[in-house]
Amino acid sequence: MADPLEKRLADLTLELCSIPSVTGDETAICDHVERWARSRLPGRAVRRVGNTLIVGSFDDPRATIALVGHLDTVPGRPEDFPARLEGDRVVGLGSSDMKSGDAVMMALAEDLDLAALPYNVVFVFYDREEGPYEENGLGPVLEQMPEVARTSFAVFLESCNNELQMACMGSLHARVTFRGKPAHSARPWQGENAIYKAAGLLTELSARERRRVEIEGFEYFEVISATLAHGGRARNVVPESFELNLNYRFAPGKSLEQAEQELRAVVGERAEVEIVDRSPAGAVCATNPLYQQLRRVSGAPAAPKQAWTDVGRFAAHGIDAVNFGPGLTSQAHQAGELVPVADIVESYRMLRAFLEAQPAEMPEEL
Repeated sequence: MADPLEKRLADLTLELCSIPSVTGDETAICDHVERWARSRLPGRAVRRVGNTLIVGSFDDPRATIALVGHLDTVPGRPEDFPARLEGDRVVGLGSSDMKSGDAVMMALAEDLDLAALPYNVVFVFYDREEGPYEENGLGPVLEQMPEVARTSFAVFLESCNNELQMACMGSLHARVTFRGKPAHSARPWQGENAIYKAAGLLTELSARERRRVEIEGFEYFEVISATLAHGGRARNVVPESFELNLNYRFAPGKSLEQAEQELRAVVGERAEVEIVDRSPAGAVCATNPLYQQLRRVSGAPAAPKQAWTDVGRFAAHGIDAVNFGPGLTSQAHQAGELVPVADIVESYRMLRAFLEAQPAEMPEEL
């Protein structure tokens, strides 16, 4: 690569992808990023909470912008290893989701004159994003550092195709249990087949249309999906219980309580319902002046986020945030995951232009 910035961002992404960091096993990558921060950013406050790093301070008279990226990945496949450069693309587990975004954050932290910027910029690298909501690394940070709530605007560098993806869907996971009565499969009339009791609900869900919700010009689709099923204890026994996992994705503007009531109403009295994971929806922050500044300066298109991210967690704490990163949404969690180097460079340049621009200033060129 002839362009030094391309090579540097590709190398940083490769470096991060070469450190295994499946959810729950982020110590090594957090150690690596901490060593980088302490050696390359002298004078910058570095705080570690578990395997989450906060680089910078929220105690600053300037408006605070947080750049946020998770360090973990889903489990990999053989074709994800080793991380490598193939032509103009970085291939490796987490390359799109979202170690290329982390690389952009690291390069910006090194290159920006942070003291001279119009804004106070804080960098947050966190763990356990891909796991259950309650185990997420941002939870302890928000509990132990109430000053995070002073953040005026946050950018999560999720895989977004360099689009400004607004808010996020909320998510509920429910364990739905149908009860029956066991019997020998040769005499099924002596029992009640719990699997058959789920037939009505499954038929309804398969025919259920997605529900369109429009918020400030952004279109979201609410859906309920059966994602796991388990029942029976032997091939020759009519099962006395059958479990489904139902995942309800609901639009911004709806509370967790409202979403739970709706999901329970869909199941009705046909089965027992236990909510096992709750993630709040994000908020559309189109009126936030820093969002408007980012959109003006970057020229990036805006779109809804038809998935959940920790934008929802920040929204629950009153912090406006958007998703904006170089990774490809189509590559997240895919075999042979990849990211074009040009997209990483574009993300870096747009975010740097945003952070260096004076409020309401529109640069002629990025």
